[in-house]
Amino acid sequence: MKTDIILCGVGGQGILSIATIIGEAAMKENLYIKQAEVHGMSQRGGDVQSNLRISSDPIASDLIPKGQADVIISMEPMEALRYLPFLSKEGWIITSSAPFVNIPNYPEMDIITADLEKISNVIMLDIERLAKDNGVPRSANVILLGAAQKALGIDYEKIEDAIRRVFGRKGEAVVEANIKALAIGKEAQR
Repeated sequence: MKTDIILCGVGGQGILSIATIIGEAAMKENLYIKQAEVHGMSQRGGDVQSNLRISSDPIASDLIPKGQADVIISMEPMEALRYLPFLSKEGWIITSSAPFVNIPNYPEMDIITADLEKISNVIMLDIERLAKDNGVPRSANVILLGAAQKALGIDYEKIEDAIRRVFGRKGEAVVEANIKALAIGKEAQR
């Protein structure tokens, strides 16, 4: 088993929380894991990206080579396109469809959508709307994780358990909101 994942978005969207949950689930399956993070100007709405490599065999490098990512999970559609050169031919993009317009020359959304539609394996969800409509407005990132679960190759229950461990210290309400968000994402990607 080997899965190379690029997680990307804008500072404050919860990319690193997704990485923590996936890493926790992978470790409980006794898999090897390597991670490299780029925070940029994350506290000012800048690019945040994480390379996450999971394998049943030892991993030499924490960086994913171009053309080798199995999955790109993006909290922001333009960020998904930024990392497209890293996606393998059979790879998946799971992305939010809602733009986070933080630059003056942000491309038109129809151009971004058309570029994403050229890719064979894409799931685009309005995770912000799903989160608000389902009463979990702070868990949009975990909705995206739920939509990506099948592409990750990690059992759903293992991710659920990881959510319990990662968010347990924040209280049962936070844990339950995130488990609900995971289920929403899993259901929405069908």
